[in-house]
Amino acid sequence: MTLNHKTAAITGAASGIGLECARILIENGARVVLIDRAGDRLSALCAELGPNAHPLVVDLLDGPQVSAMVPRIEALVGPLDIFHANAGAYVGGPAATGDPDIWDRVLNLNVNAAFRSVQAVLPGMIARKSGDILFTSSVAGVVPVVWEPVYTASKFAVQAFLHATRRQVSPHGIRMGAVLPGPVVTALLDDWPREKMEEALANGSLMQPREVAEAVLFMLTRPRGVVIRDMVILPNSVDL
Repeated sequence: MTLNHKTAAITGAASGIGLECARILIENGARVVLIDRAGDRLSALCAELGPNAHPLVVDLLDGPQVSAMVPRIEALVGPLDIFHANAGAYVGGPAATGDPDIWDRVLNLNVNAAFRSVQAVLPGMIARKSGDILFTSSVAGVVPVVWEPVYTASKFAVQAFLHATRRQVSPHGIRMGAVLPGPVVTALLDDWPREKMEEALANGSLMQPREVAEAVLFMLTRPRGVVIRDMVILPNSVDL
């Protein structure tokens, strides 16, 4: 399949995986709405990416803003063909000494905001009998990671929502899937313990965002009768 003239929207698109996914979709002919709360950065990035990149400032932790974003997206690019729920936050560390207030923010962004944004775009796709919805999940959504219990729990929730909802909407011609990366060089890893980050950089067990974006492009360009439900992508040196 080609992405020429397709429309897409990506949350958390001002950096990391979201930005690289926007870049690769634009390179392949799509018109992309980059959604983030960082308005100035979005404007600068879209100027760099060219006329098929459109900024949209949304605070994903504000439920009403998320639920109302589809008309704003359509005003920029028209009816939506692809929606990528990419935005997320990370927290690691022992459960016994964690900060539940930080947990709330991570769970609200990774779970509530992701689910609400998908709920916002589904009615239009159902009416049009077509569409692609992707999540940026994590290998932590299928393998419990001992040093990040709350983040792991959030990604297990994403996987459960995805698998159940996909079966509801597939009769309407909608494909749903998730890319599940291992460690990627993004701002999410700023919370990693320094010694763990240094070890990962030294032994090549971190991927670049572009590598995840290439996997997303593969998922979106399969024939319509094929869905990549889950794509786990890992550095070769990660033993999971």
